[in-house]
Amino acid sequence: MMQHTNRLAKETSPYLLQHAHNPVDWFPWGPEALEKARSEDKPILVSIGYAACHWCHVMERESFEDPETAAFMNEHFVNIKIDREERPDLDHIYMDAVQAIAGNGGWPLNVFLTPEAKPFYGGTYFPPRPVYNRSSWKEVLNGVSATFRERRVEVEQQADNLTRHVATAGLFSVGEGKRGSGGGTIFSQTTLQQIKDQLMTSADRREGGFGGAPKFPQSFSIRYLLHYYHYTGDQDALEQACLSLDKMIMGGIYDQLGGGFARYSTDDRWLVPHFEKMLYDNALLVIVLAEAFQVTGKQLYREAIAATIDFVTRELSNGQGGFYSALDADSEGIEGKYYVWDKAEIEEILGGTAPLFCEIYGVTEEGNWEEKNILTRLDRMLSAEEEGQLAEARRLLLEHRSRRVAPALDDKVLLGWNALMNFACSKAYAALGDERYREMAVSNMAFLRGKMKGEGGLHSYYHSYKEGARYPAFLDDYANFVAALIGLQEVTGEGEYLLEATALTKMVLTHFGDPESRFFFYTHDGQRDVVVRKKEIYDGATPSGNSMMAFNLLYLSVISDEPEWGERASGMASALQRPVVTYPGSFGIWATLFQAFTYTIPEVVITGEQPEKARKEFLSHLIPYRVFQSADRKDTRFPLLRDKPIEKLILIFLCKNYTCQLPVNEVATAIRNLENVYKFRH
Repeated sequence: MMQHTNRLAKETSPYLLQHAHNPVDWFPWGPEALEKARSEDKPILVSIGYAACHWCHVMERESFEDPETAAFMNEHFVNIKIDREERPDLDHIYMDAVQAIAGNGGWPLNVFLTPEAKPFYGGTYFPPRPVYNRSSWKEVLNGVSATFRERRVEVEQQADNLTRHVATAGLFSVGEGKRGSGGGTIFSQTTLQQIKDQLMTSADRREGGFGGAPKFPQSFSIRYLLHYYHYTGDQDALEQACLSLDKMIMGGIYDQLGGGFARYSTDDRWLVPHFEKMLYDNALLVIVLAEAFQVTGKQLYREAIAATIDFVTRELSNGQGGFYSALDADSEGIEGKYYVWDKAEIEEILGGTAPLFCEIYGVTEEGNWEEKNILTRLDRMLSAEEEGQLAEARRLLLEHRSRRVAPALDDKVLLGWNALMNFACSKAYAALGDERYREMAVSNMAFLRGKMKGEGGLHSYYHSYKEGARYPAFLDDYANFVAALIGLQEVTGEGEYLLEATALTKMVLTHFGDPESRFFFYTHDGQRDVVVRKKEIYDGATPSGNSMMAFNLLYLSVISDEPEWGERASGMASALQRPVVTYPGSFGIWATLFQAFTYTIPEVVITGEQPEKARKEFLSHLIPYRVFQSADRKDTRFPLLRDKPIEKLILIFLCKNYTCQLPVNEVATAIRNLENVYKFRH
């Protein structure tokens, strides 16, 4: 029997290609599908997911591969498949619509649109048969088709109402940061204490993290607590931050053999992960682990950083400097199969080392999950001999595991996620001083600038790369990319990175800025295939483009002497006081920005004919917010460097508003001066 092939076979997205042989007549999002819906006056079914999505695979097997179901879909709908990672703008719009309809969201996301692409009904996973008061997929299809034919006026009214709702969803009644709204007394130690207290109300004091199952890493909240400890010395904040990281590293959410973190834990003890591994999760955890190491010097964090970056290098690198997006949760159609173990299998591979390994990594005959063992780590002191034995055991088991059928790889390169990993490499270099991490960041930046850079203007960069670059970059792509350029400048001293960061920021201000508010739209002003332009403000699994742009504006306002940029960042943050204080777990980057605006932001410059050693030593310290430049030659392009002498000896300048103290020659002296002079409120 000949295999069916639909239009998705011509796409490059791994997720779309997974559906290329469904009997459903899938279209990619684009003019052909939208015109067909208008010309035939048919409702549109948009189904959104991603390559590593377990329940997306389930619904495909149950419904989209079923010929009878596909025939009904083909007759009554124009069917469009979207990779949410390729088109996050569309995912945001239709996710907000489904959350308004159903009260929850997730993937697969199935939403029905009018021929004008306005949403009127939707949900997430639908089973092939009715279960647990959930309608079957066939019932939903029949009901929507009948409603569209017989109650068209109601459908259009619902679609108009939902579209208006989507346009403002997620703004949290913040007044959209109206121009003229400055920070005032909003940024205070009292506000920071309120944010910390609110975070601690949901803190799990026994197992770490925040809230119950399913439990996500919430690296932004951990980072806030680390910064809070830096500014206040609050031991409670430090202990919760470290407890959270320790428990994750010891748990099943962390790959004890290969390094790297899964997306979340299905239980509250970090034991059973949802086994997919995402690039962005690992980038964000490396960032917070780097800062935790700077604060504590804890060897556990050094090891986790190294193993996680090794995982990215081994399994998510394209060999040209770029990073792939994700690894699937499933292997051979079974979630987690690649990662779990039988005790007998371990004993056969390790021989005499097996008892020690099984003790330390929690391996038993009965297993800890579905009669298998997810490896976790016992927190006990080990001798040097035991450490060596366990390192060799991990190597042997990892080598054996590599011969299993591996989870599917989502091998597209996304600009924003790569930028987060780039920033993480710079942070890891700063914390650990390992030259490999800086080289990774430099190599990755060269790849992004070589393969994903466009011709300028609206198309300065592209969002996705696989067999060529596709889709103009979105706000979070640019926001993360500018932050990566800033971080790379700090670890290399190369001012060219700052020049590009400044140029891209000006482009974002022009083409993404809202003239009515201080916030930015997610899509640029030249994009025509979205039903509304949204502003994304809350920090979810990844930072919002707006919070990252606020950080960039604050930093670059000093670098480029653009005080209006700093005022804009302050206005954006101050407009969010209520939601940040009330829901800091959903506004984690904003919360850390509140700290920046509350305390003085020092300007630090290191000059000298050979500044590398001093730069490296300075960067090894956690100073959450400061503007930092270094130079080995005269540089008049930046106001902080313009009048700084270059001598044989190292000179370290501590400045505020470009007014500097007398320089010192030792990093340790500069750090003491920072702590004594600059750690005070505005």
